Amino acid sequence: MSDRFVIETSDLRKQYDGVEALRGLTMQVPAGSIYGFLGRNGAGKTTTIKVLLGMAHPTSGSARVFGTPADLPAASVDIRRRVGFVSDEKDLFDYMTVDEMIRFTAAFFPRWRADLEQRYRRTFELPADRKVKALSRGTRTKLALLLALCRGAELLILDEPTSGLDPAMTEEVLQALVAHVASEEMTVFFSSHQISEVDQIADQVAIVDRGRAVVTGALDDLRERYRRIQFVFERDAPEATFRAAGAGRVRRKGRVLTVLASHGADDIVEEARALNPVSVDIAPVTLKEIFLETVVGED
Repeated sequence: MSDRFVIETSDLRKQYDGVEALRGLTMQVPAGSIYGFLGRNGAGKTTTIKVLLGMAHPTSGSARVFGTPADLPAASVDIRRRVGFVSDEKDLFDYMTVDEMIRFTAAFFPRWRADLEQRYRRTFELPADRKVKALSRGTRTKLALLLALCRGAELLILDEPTSGLDPAMTEEVLQALVAHVASEEMTVFFSSHQISEVDQIADQVAIVDRGRAVVTGALDDLRERYRRIQFVFERDAPEATFRAAGAGRVRRKGRVLTVLASHGADDIVEEARALNPVSVDIAPVTLKEIFLETVVGED
């Protein structure tokens, strides 16, 4: 474990009744990053979080948080003390008021940040005397986020935190996360199937599909490396395979042959010269396009 990484998994596998939820997941989450964990529903995101928090044990492989194996019982208790977790369900006690929920949670965390509590009470406009059961979904999300941000956590794990929120509320939550990371020493592990949200706030990303990471890296690096190459031919595009290491999915449509390149676009173009295209166009791609080509494209 390097001090540079808060989370590391290596060939992580998890089976439930013979079904593989994780199939060799390998990733590294740098300290101080906002790490977007992007995948479709059922891709293995929630199972990964359960393993990291010691709520599920891997079938094989390893998962380490703060350099400690996440599947050791004593270690998982320490990990949870240092982690703020916001689930999709926003687990809260409905019979409490907002103020009671905050006071109840604060009592468990000696490093509770009263200054942050006051900041987020104001920022999120939380109604102190209202019962949790009477809160809207968006306000419940903001309360759950306050409870996670104020406990002095070193790592914040979010499982679909904006699920069900309207665009304005989603923007408010995302901006609060970015501002918090900028002002505090914290790492955010942000699980989502919403590409635009990950694209907006993440600086590192893993695209996960069928229990394994198919793309990982710094988001700026991915944008720099990935290219869409279009070859146009006089007649119908030929069937082609490419030996170049960066060549990904190849599509044929009429006179156009399109290749998604993860790197080495020039090598792919050079290899394609033997096919005699009449024109070549190389263009950058968005995170959405990378996602659609590497995940949906595998179906």
